[in-house]
Amino acid sequence: MTKPKILVVGSSNTDMIIKLARIPRPGETLLGGEFAIAAGGKGANQAVAAARAGGAVTLVARVGRDMFGDETIPRLGREGIAVGNISRDTSAPSGVALIFVARSGENSIAVASGANGRLSAADVRRARREFAGAAALVMQLETPLPALNEAARMAVTNDVPIILNPAPARALPVSLLRKVTVITPNETEAECLTGVKVTGWSRAAEAARVLQSRGVKTVIITLGAKGAFVAEGDRTYRVPSLPVKAIDTTAAGDVFTGALAVKIGEGQPLAVAVRFACAAAALSVTRAGAQPSIPHRREIDRLLAKKNSRTAPRLRR
Repeated sequence: MTKPKILVVGSSNTDMIIKLARIPRPGETLLGGEFAIAAGGKGANQAVAAARAGGAVTLVARVGRDMFGDETIPRLGREGIAVGNISRDTSAPSGVALIFVARSGENSIAVASGANGRLSAADVRRARREFAGAAALVMQLETPLPALNEAARMAVTNDVPIILNPAPARALPVSLLRKVTVITPNETEAECLTGVKVTGWSRAAEAARVLQSRGVKTVIITLGAKGAFVAEGDRTYRVPSLPVKAIDTTAAGDVFTGALAVKIGEGQPLAVAVRFACAAAALSVTRAGAQPSIPHRREIDRLLAKKNSRTAPRLRR
């Protein structure tokens, strides 16, 4: 099978991670945590997730001329990602994220955007050839809106489906939402976009209706261990998660979105794509870190095959 061409426009960070018994409260200092450095950034995470899930991926991003930038580009290249459209910024450092991870697997993240905050519409236009023949454009919100607006405009011009992961949460113009084919917020992000507090399936449906009324064609609200709620046109349904023991939820949403893009790019039905993305995200939370936690295609397929074999009906002899 030919790999679908996935274009990702977004951020690249270096994550500095401390594991603790719990997330510190405001003004509190906790000792005894384990420290690690890992590759991250939502754009880069989604690019790696798509590449490992079977996509032919190009990343449009910006990093600094520093040690983090020096390490990032060759590392992404080793993942099979096309890195010719990653710019080196002479005025800003590479992005950095500081992450606390609790024993429960929950996390708290602060990001210094650095060069990510300088990704421009001109950077996107320089990658114009990558839009031709792309199976999907993937975007997030760790880079400036003018760059994302330009990417969305170019995607529409080239008839490329747009998958938007609206994280970190912020209000978005209707002019952008109308161009989005699939949006993948979690509960917090859905509430920020719609004002609807997503506390269960019925509230997820309400939030999805608001997003569709603003022009988004398909809404997928991820609800962690509960799975995902899908509003596909007039059709709504739930896709359950796969039960796992979570140790770190960092990048789970990025893994979901990157894996989803590949299956959509392969022309699979949306329900199949969401199931695949749920499996990828489930595997990611069983491991620490952002990019180090991202599974490969064979692992995702194996988990789904195991789950299907357990739930298949027994035939009577």
